[in-house]
Amino acid sequence: MSFNGGFVQIAAKRIYEWAKTEQWRYILGFFAMGNSCSNHLGIPPAKGPNHVGCTDFMMDHTAQGSFFRLYYPCQETEKAEKPDWVPSMEYFYGLADFMKINRTLSEKIFEYLFGSYKIPAYMDAPFKSNEKCPVVIFSHGLGAFRTLYSAICAELASRGFIVASVEHRDESASATFYFHEETEPELTQESLPKTSSAAVQDDLVKEWIYYRTLKRGEREFPLRNKQVKQRADECILALDKLTEINSGVAVQNVLQTQFDWTTLENSMDLCRTAVMGHSFGGATVIEALCKEVKFKCGVALDAWMFPLDDEVFPRVKQPIFFINSEKFQWAGNISRMRKLDSAVVQRKMITIRGTVHQSFPDFTFLTGNCIGKLLKLKGEIDPELAIDLSNKATLAFLQRHLGLEKDFNQWDPLIDGQDDNLISGTNVILLQSAI
Repeated sequence: MSFNGGFVQIAAKRIYEWAKTEQWRYILGFFAMGNSCSNHLGIPPAKGPNHVGCTDFMMDHTAQGSFFRLYYPCQETEKAEKPDWVPSMEYFYGLADFMKINRTLSEKIFEYLFGSYKIPAYMDAPFKSNEKCPVVIFSHGLGAFRTLYSAICAELASRGFIVASVEHRDESASATFYFHEETEPELTQESLPKTSSAAVQDDLVKEWIYYRTLKRGEREFPLRNKQVKQRADECILALDKLTEINSGVAVQNVLQTQFDWTTLENSMDLCRTAVMGHSFGGATVIEALCKEVKFKCGVALDAWMFPLDDEVFPRVKQPIFFINSEKFQWAGNISRMRKLDSAVVQRKMITIRGTVHQSFPDFTFLTGNCIGKLLKLKGEIDPELAIDLSNKATLAFLQRHLGLEKDFNQWDPLIDGQDDNLISGTNVILLQSAI
């Protein structure tokens, strides 16, 4: 059994098991309102000097097209609203199908727990930046989707980055969608998009892709290896689309949001691009660096290295920063990271004390401390402190390897683990046979 990093399924399964007991209303009250062990719940706002906007982009309505949530510096505006953290319930339907639980009950549970949370960014707010923005492509973990890392993506945008959080269509997301051309005389009401911010052309019908589980007797590596290759291609495609937008090529967003894409012309510094991801997204970072030299460096958050071919490692030439949790990693996984050690290119690794695998996605901010720890959505460390350390270390690393003229180098010591809450390298003991 591999450590596949399917944190969303694990978290949702635990929540569901609690919620279906006789005391579910009492327990759900703890989640929604906090408890005696909880702090204020909600995704923390970005700390940088820029306001943050976000919008959704889908170029080419087919499953082969590019689909991502874009975060960017924006103008301050009173009209823009913050979008829902979960764009539609189909994402939780995907989890319900995976766990073989009732969709109707799961919808009620998840709506009760998470339906009121908003992303810390303003939907379709006008773009504004006083300088060209470096670009980060973000890859989500197994069973996640494009909105679940908003605390990280919004923070980068507040510091002047344009961030494209890709929603992968390799059947590793809990759910995602595309459109096919309508063949019936009329569109049914059920086929219309349920997201108010995403109107589409009248002749397109929404199709959902749900998480694909392993079939009985199926080996996991061939599936995950095929998926990581597709994921890397989707990250590269997202960068290609941003390159077109930056050059002034007229683009048609299938979702027809209110955002004015022409304002992004000549706004990006495409000589300064990086790729970043969590868990399965961490493996995607390595694959993408191997495939695309336009990515100048990569940041892998608690990477799950299992899906990668061994021949990928010597072909990666860019700097890499591994930021790990204390509780998730094991010797075999760390030894695969160590295959990327280099005397020529900087390869760094730190571990954040008191963290778990779920300390990177937004779930960690949305449950009270006691229940969050019980369900392993929180570690021993304050989740805001943990994500702040991760974000600052990331910014310092990006400044160093993208050649940015910022003040992020004030956090350079974090890259080397110089903080009471950090470990330089790993807490995992590697036997000689594992190296």
